[in-house]
Amino acid sequence: MLYHFLYPLYEYVNAFNVFKYITFRIFGAGLTALFLSFIVGPSFIKILKIKQFEQAIRTDGPSSHFIKKGTPTMGGLLILFCTLFSTLLWADLTNSYIWCAIGIMVGYGLIGFLDDYKKIAQKNSKGISGKTKLFFQIIFALVVAIFLYQNVSISSDLTFPLFKNFVLPLGWFYIPFVVFVIVGTSNAVNLTDGLDGLAIGPVMTVAGTFLLLCYVTGHAKIAQYLQVMFIPRTGELAIFCGAMVTAGLGFLWFSTYPAAVFMGDVGSLALGR
Repeated sequence: MLYHFLYPLYEYVNAFNVFKYITFRIFGAGLTALFLSFIVGPSFIKILKIKQFEQAIRTDGPSSHFIKKGTPTMGGLLILFCTLFSTLLWADLTNSYIWCAIGIMVGYGLIGFLDDYKKIAQKNSKGISGKTKLFFQIIFALVVAIFLYQNVSISSDLTFPLFKNFVLPLGWFYIPFVVFVIVGTSNAVNLTDGLDGLAIGPVMTVAGTFLLLCYVTGHAKIAQYLQVMFIPRTGELAIFCGAMVTAGLGFLWFSTYPAAVFMGDVGSLALGR
């Protein structure tokens, strides 16, 4: 949003030319998400406690987990809000990659929210059935996969950064491959998530790695120098990843031992996609 409003002003004030650079906007999105999580976090957790959105503890779990009973859940909403707000503020909103990332995050976040809400309403750890959850995960992933496949500017070839000349054309198999990756990583984070910030650490690490990959593949000169495939406009995704990293860092402040809030499925499913 700032990119569209402020960058055109460089014709009158040269300082606004800085909004052209993705590195500057990554830094801006990261700081925005971090400070926003610190500012909004305490009030958000207080609201969760007032509404009694409490984490349901499994009866077959370790006895040490029972002392966590009453800790609010759905803390992932804080991460999603800070990530999405910062992305919308700093990214180029004409970029289709950005809207794909936002769409799949919101879609999977909605599935996780309904799952968490059902657990809270029923006061148990079951939530939505596994089959129902998997069905909607596949539907959301399928929509994104088809959109990407039909976009003529997006290649369906598979490459590996460490193998300079390896290119695997996937063709129509690109669609089930994308669905498998999105659904698989989402559920992997969901299974990893536990008490006291178990999942957010790996999520931040992976998001930071993708930040570098997106920036490199979206920069023609760096991609050519490192002999990796240049993919136009993917650099904007580095802004999304940067916001996710610092939003996760802000959440980690509240979720480390002893956790003041749990991420819940709304966070683990949305961040893992």
